[in-house]
Amino acid sequence: MVIDYIKRAAAPAPAISYIKRAAASTPAISLVKVQASAPRLVDLYKSAQVSLEKAGMVGQRAAVYLVLDRSGSMRRYYKDGSVQHLAEQALGLAANLDDDGIVPVIFFSTEIDGVADLGLTDYEGRIGALHAGFGHMGRTNYHLAMQAVIDHYAESGATDPAFVIFQTDGSPSSRTAAEHVLCTAARLPIFWQFVAFGDPNDHQFDFLRKLDELPVPAKRVVDNAGFFPAGDDPRALSNADLYQRLTQEFASWVTSATAAGIVR
Repeated sequence: MVIDYIKRAAAPAPAISYIKRAAASTPAISLVKVQASAPRLVDLYKSAQVSLEKAGMVGQRAAVYLVLDRSGSMRRYYKDGSVQHLAEQALGLAANLDDDGIVPVIFFSTEIDGVADLGLTDYEGRIGALHAGFGHMGRTNYHLAMQAVIDHYAESGATDPAFVIFQTDGSPSSRTAAEHVLCTAARLPIFWQFVAFGDPNDHQFDFLRKLDELPVPAKRVVDNAGFFPAGDDPRALSNADLYQRLTQEFASWVTSATAAGIVR
């Protein structure tokens, strides 16, 4: 039996305005505020702004989420700072898209290991500290993390769409469940950007490529996911490259989801 994990999306998207257009073509949080509250993030903030401008997304608003893999093979990426670095990049993007500058972070492995908010004034060293407090690192269950995002978004009362940066270093334990949740969630104003840590030629990422390429409308109403490999040393990927890859498919999704009545 196939389980419908998305309890709140059994029918096509209701006619609710999920997006508030900015009154002006400016970032959600000003450069002055970022400089005052998080000076180490200024370069990330500026780099994200450039990528958004190139993608035609100036003034776009979105709630940015970060989903982090805590399967056993991820240990070295927490230890070498790669995951903390990605979290800071997510904050740089969020400061452009979301006026509260808060990134909900969901840690997952076999289950949901923990959920925390990351903000401009409390981000330094937090990923490692949170990770250390969650204990055992398990397997890789995408669908539970995806459902956690969907539930959090629904309960938040957000009116802007959600942009989810979903980081992993391997294929999920249940591929059927992950594909099902992604396809069902295509009716929601949520975009999933999968970011893989590890060898880009590894066949373990074939499933992520499959999710990226699931046909429309045979499998889902719109293309609601993107994928790119960040490499074996994700910190070596420049901020400009990372943001360009993050924003490219998001911009396409906003257009198609708006045309489909999912984002209004």
